[in-house]
Amino acid sequence: MTKRSVHPATIVLERAYEASPERVFAAWSTPEALLRWGSPGDDWEMSYERFEFREGGGDLCRFGPKGGEVYVNETRYFDIVPNERIVSAGSMSSAGKRLFAGMLTVEFHPSGSGCRMVMTEQGVFLDGYDRPENHEAGWNHMLDQLGDELKRGRAAA
Repeated sequence: MTKRSVHPATIVLERAYEASPERVFAAWSTPEALLRWGSPGDDWEMSYERFEFREGGGDLCRFGPKGGEVYVNETRYFDIVPNERIVSAGSMSSAGKRLFAGMLTVEFHPSGSGCRMVMTEQGVFLDGYDRPENHEAGWNHMLDQLGDELKRGRAAA
């Protein structure tokens, strides 16, 4: 029998972007924008089977390195305040194993002419299949790519 375990962790990342909260929020609200910046690794592939960005809606995303393991992320949106916050919960699995379950909160705060974004992921890493360090590295990569998208003026769909 497989030994079961849970490893709870909280990851908090902040970014200051030279873009309005409206533009940063917009980058989280469409699959077209998320596909441009939301991949956790270079040369990874990503696709959405479903995307319903509304309270009570959800999405189903598949992603992973080209030719490698495929991860499935399921998300449900619980609270969306345009240009201020997004609260969602989700889980990630691969090869039929649940790796992670958690809650994600993204806050958008005006800061001068830009936006200070605070992203908090509170989750449990299940049965040793994933680690907080992996999520933190992936989120850092994605948020850096978001900054590049905003600089190019492409973050909104």
